[in-house]
Amino acid sequence: MPAEGILPAALRSYCMKKQKTKKKKLVWGSSQLSYYLMTVPGLIFIILFSYVPMFGIVMAFQDYIPAKGIWGSKFAGMENFAYMFSMPESFRIFRNTLCIALGKIVFGTLAAIIFSILLNEIRMKLFKKTVQTIVYLPHFISWVILASVIKNMLNVDGSVNHILVQMGAESVNFLGDNTYFPLMLIFTDVWKEFGYNSIVYLAALTSIDPGLYEAATIDGASWWQRVVHVTLPGILPIIFLMSAMNLSNILNAGFDQVYNLVTPIVYESGDILDTWIYRIGLISRQYSLGTAVGLLKSVVGLILMLGANEMAKRYTDRKIF
Repeated sequence: MPAEGILPAALRSYCMKKQKTKKKKLVWGSSQLSYYLMTVPGLIFIILFSYVPMFGIVMAFQDYIPAKGIWGSKFAGMENFAYMFSMPESFRIFRNTLCIALGKIVFGTLAAIIFSILLNEIRMKLFKKTVQTIVYLPHFISWVILASVIKNMLNVDGSVNHILVQMGAESVNFLGDNTYFPLMLIFTDVWKEFGYNSIVYLAALTSIDPGLYEAATIDGASWWQRVVHVTLPGILPIIFLMSAMNLSNILNAGFDQVYNLVTPIVYESGDILDTWIYRIGLISRQYSLGTAVGLLKSVVGLILMLGANEMAKRYTDRKIF
């Protein structure tokens, strides 16, 4: 067969394959059915375990008695909320929660940003991946395990105090002193999470145009000047967006961590909303009061989330939802 006949045949074959592929893409692409089907298991999970249990919110407005159930318990209106604010320890617990949560958000964000900027400067891929693996690992370890490690390290006779004594300083009761306990909670949480939180900022750093760094270097800018005038402005929208998203966690000081580390000695500075809800709701069996406190916490978080979304939409090109 001459070359002129081979070429049109090959072109026809190629075009037919292209059309079949295009039709297949149109069938799935136009309806997006496959993507919708992929969301069904997640939607079922959310409905069953997030929305159905929300029916229990009515207990916050009842004098709930387990023997009578939700339908048989007496309606109490806003009495549980009024009683919550009249309790002498409520102000202290709200204060502790705000201070610890704010400390974790501020110092955790700063640590993640600083680490991502420094890690981005490393050019040896093997060393970079090794460092990333080491700092990401604590995020995946349960607080049940980490609490035991921290207690062994920070006890009066622990390794940290042993080093302090060897250096001539006095031993410090990190777990039993109301001054040091909140700082210890913030520091250990930042240490556990800063590596994993830096992933977002590392991704943002890759979007900065390398030509900007080259231009700054040609103009004689030092490393610090490049960071201040190129790197930070480049990732500022992401920093703002992540900070706005963290606002909803202002009343989440971390139940797992505090529950495994707190003792009655440091309730003055270490008791938070989550542990308080656990004690009054499950241990003291004041189910209505515990539900009222939990509902208040959720409503405040929702309001802050909506406010953060509006702020992100106004000051950046991105929004949370």
